[in-house]
Amino acid sequence: MLITSLLPLLSRYSLGFDLVAGPDDTVTLTVIPRKAAGAKQAPEASEVRPISITAAAGEIDAELAKGEEGALGQLIVARKSLSDQLAEQRAAAEAAKTAAASKAKPAAAPAKAATPAPAAQPAPAAAPTPVPAKPGEPASLW
Repeated sequence: MLITSLLPLLSRYSLGFDLVAGPDDTVTLTVIPRKAAGAKQAPEASEVRPISITAAAGEIDAELAKGEEGALGQLIVARKSLSDQLAEQRAAAEAAKTAAASKAKPAAAPAKAATPAPAAQPAPAAAPTPVPAKPGEPASLW
């Protein structure tokens, strides 16, 4: 049941396992997702966070026997869904980046080729000199 429960993760990641015996006949099973061999994109830190279960060996077996209905199965399905969403967002961001770059190239090329010569600007008029303030009144900027 363990491998069947982990198939959704195996389709996207390489998995490592750690099995540790604890006190009172408990066992800790840790599943460690890693970047799959040949994967183009490195997974996000949240995608490769280890999944750890600590319980009696029989309880872990019973939970794994539930498949997708068990806690591990539901967690794996949720992670796969989030991973799919991340992949879609990456693809959309890459497409938007490519579209923006392709729009910027044609607009930038004609601007360089057809730069108009600056027109002669008339000299600005001299600014009026401020009127001195009368005694007892504040100075005016107008």
